[in-house]
Amino acid sequence: MTQIERTRTTICLYLNYLVHGMAIVILAQNMTVLGQQWHVDDAGVSLVISSLGIGRLLVLYIAGTFSDRIGRKFFVQIGILTYTLFFIGIILSKTIIVAYGFGILAGMANSFLDSGTYPALMELYPKRQATANIMIKAFASIGELLLPIIVAGLDHLTLWYGWSFLLCIGLLVINFMLLRARQFPKLSTVPAKPAVTKVAPKPTGLKPRQLVLGIVLTIFGYVSMATFYLVSQWLTKYGSEVVKLNLVHARMLVSIYSIGSILGVVVTAILVERVIKAVWLMLINTLISLLALIVLTLVPVMSVALVCSFVIGCSAAGGVMQLGLTIMSDVFPRAKGRITGIYYTASGLASFTIPVFTAWISRVSIRNIMWFDVGIAMVGVACSLIVLSLYRPKIVVTK
Repeated sequence: MTQIERTRTTICLYLNYLVHGMAIVILAQNMTVLGQQWHVDDAGVSLVISSLGIGRLLVLYIAGTFSDRIGRKFFVQIGILTYTLFFIGIILSKTIIVAYGFGILAGMANSFLDSGTYPALMELYPKRQATANIMIKAFASIGELLLPIIVAGLDHLTLWYGWSFLLCIGLLVINFMLLRARQFPKLSTVPAKPAVTKVAPKPTGLKPRQLVLGIVLTIFGYVSMATFYLVSQWLTKYGSEVVKLNLVHARMLVSIYSIGSILGVVVTAILVERVIKAVWLMLINTLISLLALIVLTLVPVMSVALVCSFVIGCSAAGGVMQLGLTIMSDVFPRAKGRITGIYYTASGLASFTIPVFTAWISRVSIRNIMWFDVGIAMVGVACSLIVLSLYRPKIVVTK
């Protein structure tokens, strides 16, 4: 495969995640109008958002297994088609039950894309796997940044909310057509060797520590996803009802949060390779996000909300979840595939349960949702401290 063809294929893969980033927040950004369409309150829309987690859990293992047999391109295409059905279905659905079904499709689409895209990028760039994969998070964050701006523009011009959905559909259709002509690398069943790898002598008596680390890091997979997922879904509502911002400024909080996330991804990639160990960066990020959440909840004013949204994006959504997976894969170096499945199943469980919990909490107080996130972040800090005390790196990889 030529460099030009590799680049074209890569662009198509990343474009899907720009749309995926839009899909993550599109229901929350249109919460009021969708609630009216489905004849439910904000809690009802939040329940529909939880369906994305169910869809992701349903096909996570199956899609990953068959991706190794059928091929990456097929599952990327299935993911595009499934996401297209989700966007069409949401704007056509008239009841929460129908919308819930299409929400499940969105979660399935996410798993289909992941099962095809992550291994495809690792096969396209065998010597730069970490960088290629972390850029997925960057493009998703760009989508999360753009969507609130688009929705705010439509609202300002009093245009139909569905145009934001049609934009996503248009991008997916164009990308599907472009992807048909793209080449994918041959399936690789042998992991690529890093540039420099030093393997420490096999430790003895490590099984109890491995067990504890495995449990704690699995919990962290849930907590790290829950912390920033809750913010991305409820920050606009918190801004409008608690901080008392108009909808334009409230949606701006999500855009500021997404800018922080993009910057956080870049900074995390640089620091973890050149400056600081992943285990320390994981603790620092979780601690910063906890402090920012506390300040945001205690001081609900616009200036503080803007700064805290940016900081939470940098720390909680800037790649800390991927750091946890990297550490867990090092703890269990001979079961990376299984560990990845366990870790992302925990994160998928968060994307299902958090909207359910917050739907109930929102009926009491929107502000209490942020206090709930503070509690989750505290668990994340506790997990990071336990990992820091028990983790003994076995593999050191440098460029």
